[in-house]
Amino acid sequence: MSEEKSISFSEYIMKVVTRKPLIAVIGAGSCDDKIFTLAEEVGKEIAIREGIVVCGGLYGVMEACCKGAKEANGLTIGILPGTGIDEANKYVDIPVATGQGIARNSIIAHTGRAAIAVDGKFGTLSEIGFFLQLGKPVVGLDTWDVSEEITKAGNPIEAVETVFDLLLNK
Repeated sequence: MSEEKSISFSEYIMKVVTRKPLIAVIGAGSCDDKIFTLAEEVGKEIAIREGIVVCGGLYGVMEACCKGAKEANGLTIGILPGTGIDEANKYVDIPVATGQGIARNSIIAHTGRAAIAVDGKFGTLSEIGFFLQLGKPVVGLDTWDVSEEITKAGNPIEAVETVFDLLLNK
């Protein structure tokens, strides 16, 4: 029989505060080589800083950011629209089948502490909206310019550094 150790509230807070940040990378399921490279670099930079990539788990920007994270020995989570985990791209470590279709965008927004939007189409726009409604930071890299609340970045390193700075100063 194992003895369960209780921890104090302050110990609990320290555990939560020191948890690796879940950073959502949002973008379209198909993209050109330029956007793929940007997203791949974003994923790699998140992993270098010991963040965890959260994305929609499919292809395009989602596959690229996961690929970059894996190249830097990072961890990736894919929040999938369908009911099977096998639809995830090959770089997703933890596939989560939601059966929610595009409604899974809300799950991504509730899971990520912040988002980096790379390019994107209407699904990305909805994710940006969810993040902003939840009061979570959004950094944009060649993406929608729909709100002053989106912090623009000029390159992947700037995007990731900005997200981490915003989380530290929140």
